[in-house]
Amino acid sequence: MGIEFLGIAGLNDGGETQARSGTSFDKDYTLRFARAHEDNGWDRILFAYHSGSPDPSTAAAYIASKLDHLKILLAHRPNVSYPTYAAKVFATLDQISDGRLNVHFITGGSTADQAAEGDFLTKDERYARTGEYIRIVKQAWTSREPFSFDGEHYRFENFVSDIWPAANRQRPEVSFGGSSPAAYAIGAAEADIYAVWGEPLANTAEQIKTITDAAHAAGREQRPKIQVAFRPIIAATEELAWQKAHDILAKIERRTAGAAPSSFIGDLKNPENAGSQRLLSIAEQGDRYDRALWTKPAAVSGGRGNSNALVGTPETVAAALLDYVDLGVDILSARGYDFVNDTIDFGRYVIPIVREEVARRDAAAAKTAAAASDDLQRRAHHDAA
Repeated sequence: MGIEFLGIAGLNDGGETQARSGTSFDKDYTLRFARAHEDNGWDRILFAYHSGSPDPSTAAAYIASKLDHLKILLAHRPNVSYPTYAAKVFATLDQISDGRLNVHFITGGSTADQAAEGDFLTKDERYARTGEYIRIVKQAWTSREPFSFDGEHYRFENFVSDIWPAANRQRPEVSFGGSSPAAYAIGAAEADIYAVWGEPLANTAEQIKTITDAAHAAGREQRPKIQVAFRPIIAATEELAWQKAHDILAKIERRTAGAAPSSFIGDLKNPENAGSQRLLSIAEQGDRYDRALWTKPAAVSGGRGNSNALVGTPETVAAALLDYVDLGVDILSARGYDFVNDTIDFGRYVIPIVREEVARRDAAAAKTAAAASDDLQRRAHHDAA
């Protein structure tokens, strides 16, 4: 089946544990951080989005022009541009990167952050708009003839693009996230990849079933690929890993206590989006689950984004990730707290363990399938004789 590892593109060195040391877009740091992924076994990095951030598509184009292999996942919110225009931007970036682009569509989990850029739709209206947006973008990527659209949120006549995705592929894959009923309905129908935040195994299995059922209800034979995200905290021993984890937690608590209110952070105790609500509910029930899942970082940060950690030695964290692979997860998303160094360590010490085990399992499954096929052929030959 293979497995893909997704990291994060950091445009500066600021994060939950430290304030940034320079500007919001530090070009040299952005390249150094991206190169740490490319040089250490990662497949792709996410260029994230919020209302006040530097433009992620421009930053992604910069990295695509500098690195040879690392793939890109570009986050995009439908409220900021018309879908026909966005489709051309994405296609251009896909050509710049020689077919290395996927696009993650963000419906928006914070009403305040949406309003900061002039978007005043309700949450369910935003999801309906995202569904239309994705359908238009996919058609713009693949159509060579003019087409029209007349929907609830978009209307146009006889559009045809003169820029398409790279010649080596039909189109980029579409990624989508959300944990509300409206999100499941739209994402399971339209997305190639469904992204969820790291939860205990039982909860993740529940989400995968919900996504699968929604995909079948939408008439799809197969569900989207599943992506799950964690914050790995690794060290040479379990004791050192947990010491490191508690040091990180203390830094997060200090940073959170001193943070000024913003539309991006929102209410830490009462977040709007269903994904954060799920993380906080899980944290209230316990702070440690399964092999290595630790929920305290999510609890102190309001469940904001990818915030549940996996703590332990590289072997422990790799085994925990393989438990999610066993559930049917296709893409493992991870980012540490000391961005560059944690990216290097995870790439050197965790990714090879997971890849080797997945390859071993794939080879064993292929061998079993071949043996079963040979057995069927022998039986057919025997019956015919």
